[in-house]
Amino acid sequence: MVSPQQAAWDTVEAGLTSLLRALAVVLPALALLQVLANASDYRQPVVAVLVWLVVLGAGTWLVPRSRAGRLTTGETAAAIVIAVAAVAAIGAVHRADSDPGNVNLAVLGTVWLLALVVMSHSARVWIPVALLVFAVDGVLVFHGQGLTPLSFSKLAAAGYIIAAILIAFAALRPTLDTHVTMAVRQAALASRAAAERAAAAAIKQERRGRLAVLEEEALPLLRGIADGTLDPADPGVREQCARHAAVLRNALSDGGPGGEVVAALQPALRAAGARGLPVTVQLIGDPGMPPPPVIRALTATVDAVLAALPPHQAALTVVAAGDDVELYLTFDEPMGSAPDLRRFGRDVPAAARWHASLNVTGAEGGFLEVSWRKDGAA
Repeated sequence: MVSPQQAAWDTVEAGLTSLLRALAVVLPALALLQVLANASDYRQPVVAVLVWLVVLGAGTWLVPRSRAGRLTTGETAAAIVIAVAAVAAIGAVHRADSDPGNVNLAVLGTVWLLALVVMSHSARVWIPVALLVFAVDGVLVFHGQGLTPLSFSKLAAAGYIIAAILIAFAALRPTLDTHVTMAVRQAALASRAAAERAAAAAIKQERRGRLAVLEEEALPLLRGIADGTLDPADPGVREQCARHAAVLRNALSDGGPGGEVVAALQPALRAAGARGLPVTVQLIGDPGMPPPPVIRALTATVDAVLAALPPHQAALTVVAAGDDVELYLTFDEPMGSAPDLRRFGRDVPAAARWHASLNVTGAEGGFLEVSWRKDGAA
């Protein structure tokens, strides 16, 4: 099951990868076309062509790997080496007396490699890398043209290209984080609203069922006793009266069958309440009596999540519809370190279809969702 966080990041990273893929193709391709159109500007045009073909090939290798979120240390080092080597090679074969407007194509054609580093690492990594590329370009410019106003203007243009693009990508990271946070919050609200609607529908159905039982069975039983057609001393009549009385008591007390699940959770709920985390409980339908492996996994999961929450009001809802049972624990405060829920369900039979997931939205809280099947839990 894909979490809201992962779904949001998948959407964001897909768009970001498309942008980087476009830059990785367009910028080196423009530089390659410039070399082919102005071969006389280079002492060895073949070297320049090979450099841009290598840079284009690097795009097909590195951009898909950035789709996973971050480049590895080795991939980052490769991107840096390719960028520095490309700038150095183009600068070395470029004629000093050629068109000055073309000299910064080496920087422009490789800046997308630096953008990959920006998206994968902090400023402590990408700022020194950007300064290294800028320094290599500056050494080559000054070596070819000396300390002239033209060389300083070329270097300033290269610095502007590097700074503008890398600062834009650096500013994009917090924007993406905000977008993901909002998307996850919307997903959590939608999930909570769906759970509340399902709970409300289940409550109505449960109440209608109880009223139907009373109307179809209990009332005719009372009428039969009242008109003398049924003997209240008869064991069968007494058993029916006791059964319907229990149903009526449960209905009036807003309880119901299946309280074993809530009873099993009482130690964890009492411990949470003792440290300022009261939990309101609502039981809808009859979840039955789960076997010991399910009970152990359920109590351990709920207890671990409650232990990670700060003091505040939380809500626990158990919904049983047919053979499916779902438990929701909703909270509105950020938790500490999220527990690993996978370790709690290792002993649950596969037929129970045990599932537990924790959906958190940072400062906005989140919810725990647990589900299992009654018919497969035995």
